[in-house]
Amino acid sequence: MKIKVLIPLYNDWQSLLKLLENINHVISDMDHIISIVVVNDGSTEKIPNRFSSYSKINSIKIINLKENVGHARSIATGLKFILENDDFDYIIPMDSDGEDRPDEIKELIKKIDPQSNLPIVCERVKRSEGFFFKFLYQMHKIITYIFTGKNINFGNYSCLTKKDAEQISIKASLWSSYSGTVKKYIKDLNEIKSTRGIRYFGPSKMSLFNLILHSFSIIAVFKYNVFFRSIIFLFILDYLSRALNVNLIFIQILLILFCIIIFAVSLREKEEELQNSQENLKSVNLITH
Repeated sequence: MKIKVLIPLYNDWQSLLKLLENINHVISDMDHIISIVVVNDGSTEKIPNRFSSYSKINSIKIINLKENVGHARSIATGLKFILENDDFDYIIPMDSDGEDRPDEIKELIKKIDPQSNLPIVCERVKRSEGFFFKFLYQMHKIITYIFTGKNINFGNYSCLTKKDAEQISIKASLWSSYSGTVKKYIKDLNEIKSTRGIRYFGPSKMSLFNLILHSFSIIAVFKYNVFFRSIIFLFILDYLSRALNVNLIFIQILLILFCIIIFAVSLREKEEELQNSQENLKSVNLITH
């Protein structure tokens, strides 16, 4: 099988070098053709002059973007690039910092069933972050389920078939949320159990604002579900307010504001920018080793 590992990156070259070494070790007993595509999202730090020798990694490409576009859009850009330029059977997006554990690449590949040919996602069963982040993550899952009816328990780390990659590559929502788009447009998903790893170097670069924006971007993929469910909730709150003689106007206002925010965030889904994403490519480096 020809497998592409897609890695978005911004100023985290030290982590990338360690990740490549670990991937090379993990796939050492596998016969598949595994190649790496790194999306350099406008990093201000220079690309390392030297890469180690990786005996099992078939090739490493670094596609350099002119402008920083963010994590989700880097994945979308890389996906489009691979579809337009490379031959592959499966594609595995993963983070560069070690939080997506390389050990699970082998589990993803082992789970591939050529007959059913279902995409595979990494279900998060254990996380390594602190209490506050875990609390926010659980709140995100609960709110997402309440307003969308979808249990989205995975992130970017997954294994898509070429057919599935082609399917989502034309969806505007991919420009804003990978996991939300996968959940919306791919009906049948296989899963493996996944443990969130620990960053190789330094603290997380995800700010609280970006974390909330990431959560809202996932929910915004299902904005019409949010709208219709919110209407139902408003009617229920109005009924309870009358029946119990309780003022619930504050909760109703919060619900309306939430809907407005979700629809505002959905404006980040731009099909034209997705289809023209390759115009942001500055250069492509092929790393020889």
